[in-house]
Amino acid sequence: MAQEAPGAPAEEAPVETIAATAPPPATRSLPSIGIMADAGIPDGMQGSLVWRPWKALRMSFGGGYNMISKGVRVGATLLPFGRGPSGTLEIGHYFEGNANTTAAKVFGPGIVSSAFGPSLERVGYDFVNAHLGLDFGYKRATFFIHGGLSYLQGHLYNVDAIFNNTPSINGQNSSGLQVTVPQGADVKVIGPSGKIGLIVYFG
Repeated sequence: MAQEAPGAPAEEAPVETIAATAPPPATRSLPSIGIMADAGIPDGMQGSLVWRPWKALRMSFGGGYNMISKGVRVGATLLPFGRGPSGTLEIGHYFEGNANTTAAKVFGPGIVSSAFGPSLERVGYDFVNAHLGLDFGYKRATFFIHGGLSYLQGHLYNVDAIFNNTPSINGQNSSGLQVTVPQGADVKVIGPSGKIGLIVYFG
């Protein structure tokens, strides 16, 4: 039986080495939930919840106030580059409210007692915005300026009061002509519109 020579080094067992590989860096996705505040015409002042499912698409739902009554609005914005040029389509509705107080502040107290006073007691409208704009920033905050055209549709009540209570040159409606419009009149307007706003994302 062979014996190891004294002083000979002991044979070491082979050591298996495992190369450690670092995990790939996690990709940080953009926050998809945020809140938006904006002001403009015909939107009034709006506060909305924002959902961004993709970088190039933003959707919103919220409500606002136009100095007359409360309203609601939904919309979608396309951003081909995630920021910069944008296109927005929105649909909103403002419930009926008395506009005499607001008209008095803008045009003077005489508007309340004028021929237009009764027709301003119930003012509400639907609106559709088609806007182009610029959006600055996209990660945690976005500031935007939008402008374009809006379509408004509403119903004007007490139209006959405008004709029957309008004074003539001598201060009296002495013509004896009385106009009656029982159902009122539908009003449809297409005109320029715009707004500015800020979005803050948090989740």
